[in-house]
Order: sequence, then structure tokens, then C-alpha cells
Amino acid sequence: MKKHNFSAGPAILPASVIQEAAQGILDFNGSGLSILEVSHRGAAFMAVMDEAIELVKELLDLPADYEVMFLSGGASTQFFMAPMNLIDESDTACYVDTGTWASKAIKEAKAFGKIEVLASSKADNYTHIPQGFDVPSYAKYLHLTSNNTIYGTQYHWWPDTQVPIVCDMSSDIFSRPVDISRFGLIYAGAQKNMGAAGVTLVVVKKDLLGTVHRHLPAMLDYRLHIENGSMYNTPPVYAVYIAMLTMRWIKANGGMRQMEQLNQRKAQLLYDEIDANPCFIGTTRKEDRSLMNVTFLAAKPEWEQPFLDACKAAGCVDLKGHRSVGGFRASIYNAMPLEGVQALVDVMREFAKREQ
Repeated sequence: MKKHNFSAGPAILPASVIQEAAQGILDFNGSGLSILEVSHRGAAFMAVMDEAIELVKELLDLPADYEVMFLSGGASTQFFMAPMNLIDESDTACYVDTGTWASKAIKEAKAFGKIEVLASSKADNYTHIPQGFDVPSYAKYLHLTSNNTIYGTQYHWWPDTQVPIVCDMSSDIFSRPVDISRFGLIYAGAQKNMGAAGVTLVVVKKDLLGTVHRHLPAMLDYRLHIENGSMYNTPPVYAVYIAMLTMRWIKANGGMRQMEQLNQRKAQLLYDEIDANPCFIGTTRKEDRSLMNVTFLAAKPEWEQPFLDACKAAGCVDLKGHRSVGGFRASIYNAMPLEGVQALVDVMREFAKREQ
């Protein structure tokens, strides 16, 4: 039976990427060696890192004054690494609280400067993206989380501000075109649209660096990683390789605009079924619905497990919602084909016929 992987992360990868990555373990580019054992300083892997960096620049259409880094530690490390590099203790940074990961970023940033939370949707269990807040001009940056995997919300607009925006794009990077000039720094842990877990992408505008006066440990100084081409220490070689292959796949399949069109079609198909099917209820405000993570509930609590059982029988796996929301979560990242979403919709329709 064909499996349709709706996991929130680690998540679905393109089948061709998995096949090539698996071959790379056995024989990397015909070298007779595994990608797991080649030197990160050797020409073969240096070519992988160089291509990965160039693909980021191409896919994001980066202006010349931005730098690209591939680091380890996940997005959670960037929760403190970004403020450590960007603000002094006397500086103010502003945050918007849209969920668990934004909340954790706020907590970590408080160790490095004055943090103002401009808006939060916590009182409504993060079912929407806050609006109507002003960004003070004295802020060194505004931090946002572009997509909220747990709660199923996503920014479909960006605040109108002259303050640099720092954004956690872990769960929707490369899923749609983004005007990077609106941002001072973006970061994204892999395991969703960018590849396998183990590597983190950071893109930063160069003139934001070198302004803090604190001592920065070498491994936490963006400038040192940039100077060394993400090779200051041994990088997560295999994760970088898979990220490079995944970006190749995105480029070969039409780039960001094609990804966006496909993601919109998938999300529309699923949200239309949720809205029309009496057995299910959407959990987020419609204008803030995520194109990546679709969250919904059973109209009757006793239907939850039978529906999960029906999904499993049809090959639709990892649909159980996060404990903060309950119900169901269908993660439909770039690599999820339209047929996978259609398979889930078919289960929903059959379930409604049986229960109504």
C-alpha cells in the first residue's frame, strides 16, 4: 500500500531526493566512497556546500548584501544566537507571539537585551495571527515566526516597518516567493521543506553584524561562520547534501512560484473539504490558515480515533494533532503530491457517508 506521509517533521521528502541520498551513502558521485566518510575539506564535498549556498541565493533571489550560512543546532539554537549577535543589553528587540516556537524564541532572547512583545494570540490558543500593532522605531529588529506548525497559522502579509525583520521560516522556507529585502535575517531548521534534520539555514544582511559589544564565542559568531564558508568546524555533511539535493529538486520543478501554486491547490482542496464536511471543524481563522499545516477537529470527540483508524487503513499516516490543539494535523509540505491530499479527502468523504 502506498503511504501518504502527513508528519509535521521530520517530514516527507521528494522520492527522488531519498533515492539519490541513499545512493550517496553507498557511492558518492562515483567516487567509490560514501558521503558519510569523505572529508568536508575535500573538493567533492566543497562542491556540495558551494552549490547549496548558490541554490539558496538563486531560489530566494538574494541581494548581494546578504550572506548564507549552514549551521547545526536547529532553529532552537537561533532563538538565542540571533539576539546574541544582533542586540546589546541596552537594546530593544520586538517580538510577536504566535505559538510555541515564537514563545520559546522570546524566552531565549530575554537573556541578551530588552524584549517587547508587541502582540500575542495566546489568549485565543493561537488560532490567528495578531494584527493592528505598531513597531517602535527604536527597536533593533522585529521577530516573527512565519508559519506555526502546531496551530496551523501562517503570515500571508508582512508588517509595514522600517525595522529589520528577523524571521523563523523553519516550516515554510522555499514554499513560496518571499521578498528577502524585507528581512534582516531569516533562519530555518531543515526536516520540512529543506531536507533532513541536522542542518539549519541562516541568511543575514551583512550590515547588521558587528554591532554588539559582548564577547561572542567562536561557534556562536555569525561573522566567523561567514568568513569560513560554513566550514569553521565540521558541518553536518550529510544533512547539507540532502538540503542541496532538495533545493535542486525545487529548482527543477519550477522554483518558488511553482511550489506556491501547488501548495495553494493542495491547501484549497483540503480546506474546502473541511468546510463542507459536517464531520470536521477547522481550528484557525480562515484568513490566517497555513498552506503547510492544516489543523482540524472531529465534530464529535468520539469520532477522532475511528477517523485516525480509517486514515491509517488508507495509507494516510501521522495525522494526529499536537496535544496543544488536539484533533488532526495534515502537514502538506512541498514534497506532498496533490494525490496524497486527495487520498485524505477521499477518506474524509467516506467517513462522512458512514457516520451521517
